[in-house]
Amino acid sequence: MFILVRKLYCCLKIWILLSSYPVISPDLPLTDLHRHLDGNIRPSTIWQLAQEFSIPLQQQNVEELIQTIQVHVKTTDLLAFLQKMELGVSVLASEQACYRVAYENVEDAKRAGLTYAELRFSPVFMAHAHHLPIDHVVDAVVAGCKAGSKAYGVPVNLIGILSRSYGEATCHQELQALLRAKDDIVALDLAGDEKGFPAIRFKQHFKLARDAGWHITVHAGEADGPQSIWQAMDALGATRIGHSVAAREDARLMDFMANNNISIECCLTSNFQTGACTDMAHHPIKTFIERGIVVTLNTDDPGVSGIEIADEYKLAREVVGLTTEQLAQIQLNGVEVAFASESLKAELLAPRR
Repeated sequence: MFILVRKLYCCLKIWILLSSYPVISPDLPLTDLHRHLDGNIRPSTIWQLAQEFSIPLQQQNVEELIQTIQVHVKTTDLLAFLQKMELGVSVLASEQACYRVAYENVEDAKRAGLTYAELRFSPVFMAHAHHLPIDHVVDAVVAGCKAGSKAYGVPVNLIGILSRSYGEATCHQELQALLRAKDDIVALDLAGDEKGFPAIRFKQHFKLARDAGWHITVHAGEADGPQSIWQAMDALGATRIGHSVAAREDARLMDFMANNNISIECCLTSNFQTGACTDMAHHPIKTFIERGIVVTLNTDDPGVSGIEIADEYKLAREVVGLTTEQLAQIQLNGVEVAFASESLKAELLAPRR
């Protein structure tokens, strides 16, 4: 009963958010391009899978579980934030569990009012707790997203992640598993311990990804400085940068990004929770816009942060101080820089009935 009530509450909350925020234009598409599938596992699903696979939890109920897996104010740093995701993936004890999480992510996107989403995932991260075959995890996620997209009518594209924290050799295995499903994946990302595992160490991995025809987006400038962003572009070929908070420290870098169509996937709540930005009122998104950089608004790990896309738009307007016009442009930016076909972009931009 609790789970049903919580589902109804979440649906009502999101409906109220979307209907009461004039900052989100109902006439424009609403996208989320930086959304971790493995960072958005429902507490109810974690609880049920733990029971199904007899995985012991310290928490006594779903309410206690929520207190454990979600960041309620902020963490000490990025690595502490990432640890919050561990409990969720610890219950992925079968390929069917991975399928379920992928499917539910698409349902969550529908509930959030998204008209298009790009879901990213690390098969190694999802597989490691129970030593699942990496390629089986990839297949399960692909199948779950396809089924969810068909059921809920939300176009979804998948982005594969290399979890740099596991090292180059493991990332090579991860890449090979992703490449087996290369026609069902549109891009490659690099995530994890940004400072400890710089992008340059993965240059050959991303060359293989570009040779496969994938787009490139990279986590950079979140836990390290501007040089991390330069490496993401120069060594890996990134055309989108996840977070990129540190770009504000380098005027030449911001000009380069603006002049070379390198866009930024902004995640306001996440940036505060990881300590990448300590003063949300002065988040650099406003500076990025003024410098001519194309930016988008995204949730990052909605299950960990306890948010949805509507919360990000509210934060951007009420705390950061973006105008209604700037937020409308951000909605359009989400289609412009999406890793989607031109025909799908045209559909998303068509007048909404």
